[in-house]
Amino acid sequence: MICPMAELEFPVALTLQYTFNGVTKTVGYANDKHQSMFEAAAKAEGFDIRQYQDLEHQVQMSTRDKKSHRDFRDNYFKKLGFSEVKVIRDAD
Repeated sequence: MICPMAELEFPVALTLQYTFNGVTKTVGYANDKHQSMFEAAAKAEGFDIRQYQDLEHQVQMSTRDKKSHRDFRDNYFKKLGFSEVKVIRDAD
């Protein structure tokens, strides 16, 4: 007989790791609370990125090229001082 609990999948904890102005930091991360990992990092550092979100929307509407969108995002956050933004899955 198989234990019914063995079939349940538990959510994997997520951690956001980023470098801000040369200092590597980690914070908890949830996909349902943030639109992207970059926005979560900006929020953790206290940035108001509403203007970025408006500009990002304009870029998305003006081109279907994903590389252009990615370059815009990466350059914007690099100017703010962010680098190496990534989500780490903690399988505990």
